[in-house]
Amino acid sequence: MQSTFILIVIVVYFGILMLISWLTSRKGLSNDTFFRANKSSKWYVVAVAMVGTSISGVTFVSVPGMVRNLDMTYMQMVFGFFFGYLVIAYVLLPLYYRLNLTTIYGYLDQRYGPKSYKTGAWFFLISKIVGASARLYLVAFILQTLVFDALGVPFVITVIGIIMIIWLYSHKSGVKTIIWTDWLQTILFITALVLIVWQIALRMNLDFGGIVSTITHSSHSRIFVFDDWASTQNFFKQFFSGMFITIVMTGLDQDQMQKNLTIRTLKDAQKNVVSYGFAFVPINFLFLSLGVLLMAYAGQNGIVLPAVSDNILPVIASDYLGETVLGIFIVGIVAAAFSSADSALTALTTSFCVDILNMKPVSQTKEQEQKDIRTRRMVHVGVSAAFVLIILLIETIGSDSIITAIYKLASYTYGPLLGLYLFGLYSKVKPTDRWVPYVAVAAPVLCLIIEIAMQQLFGYRVGYELLLMNGLFTGLGLYIISSPHHHLNKSKL
Repeated sequence: MQSTFILIVIVVYFGILMLISWLTSRKGLSNDTFFRANKSSKWYVVAVAMVGTSISGVTFVSVPGMVRNLDMTYMQMVFGFFFGYLVIAYVLLPLYYRLNLTTIYGYLDQRYGPKSYKTGAWFFLISKIVGASARLYLVAFILQTLVFDALGVPFVITVIGIIMIIWLYSHKSGVKTIIWTDWLQTILFITALVLIVWQIALRMNLDFGGIVSTITHSSHSRIFVFDDWASTQNFFKQFFSGMFITIVMTGLDQDQMQKNLTIRTLKDAQKNVVSYGFAFVPINFLFLSLGVLLMAYAGQNGIVLPAVSDNILPVIASDYLGETVLGIFIVGIVAAAFSSADSALTALTTSFCVDILNMKPVSQTKEQEQKDIRTRRMVHVGVSAAFVLIILLIETIGSDSIITAIYKLASYTYGPLLGLYLFGLYSKVKPTDRWVPYVAVAAPVLCLIIEIAMQQLFGYRVGYELLLMNGLFTGLGLYIISSPHHHLNKSKL
């Protein structure tokens, strides 16, 4: 009965997404529509859609679950997020708009050269496809457990089905469709989050004042950590890591920036970034508050929590809160997961076509345009297949907390991008382009060696500061391979 109910929810939800896809693709199927939405998006629509893109299904289950071990200290990183968005709005966006970029890695071509350009694009492609697959894996696993195991459907079929759904509504008009589907999905998952908090409060006989009291008096309500410099949860480590993680995972990420670049003017794009950046603070606080309430509800009812933190919310929602809450939960995680995955699929297709295949958003001839559209559709299918393969690989590995694994991966893969952009923006020398790929690979390898050595020699666990270290090594490497007599004409950039 439970499986049938969830399946009906998913089918209805998919029908709505297909309707949006049909409405947004009626007036154009060109590459300019797919890549840039014809530069006609409204900033306030994109702002709502960006919340859904940035908060995935992993956030929906991992952030409440992490409260058990880390309390509410994740908020320290969230505060850093907001200041990172200010850097994006007032440092990076003016650069991207001035250069009129289709993908943000075109800057590297103009600043360093073609080798650097391809290096930056490949780092994004590898980082994003692994990170997005990890996010989607968690949702696929939850749906498999709650629905498809009971129906005898293998996990591989579940994964293929989910990817196929996302491909079906995104393959025609790309980012133009994604902006509107993500807008809807953001509204749905925030509504689901609020309703789940309300339903748990009802079962605990709590009014609003009771909710506030339960959270503030909980042993898990700790937010700030100032007294332990060795802890990965130290405020300064969390805050600055959050700031720089936002800069690299949003400002230097084609997936996150593609929607921003569909807005016609820089001023409106800046309004968009500041607006959705500010929205992350209350939304993440609500996720963590849900986690505290889950701990209190479990303790009140003698519920034995699962060993894996990511399973706490799914288990309580499916086994203890009834079909209404379960339906809300399914809508919430599917909305959050799809809004993140569909955007990643579109951005990966865009980056591969533009950055690797050198495709232009507007072709010079009609014959070339038709050829480019066929190529883009083939790439879209290929990226979808890669999603399936990586999700199945993750299934064989597993992880206690997917969100922690994603941030750790970002520290290695986005660090070189951070170094490339900071060096490009704040130095006047030009590195030898052919040596840049070697520096970009050497920096994370050196970071890995240092991380292992610090753990074994001093018992110190390197946290998210690894990202800053990675960017610093990249910058130093770029300086070393720069000619002292070869200065850049900054007026061109």
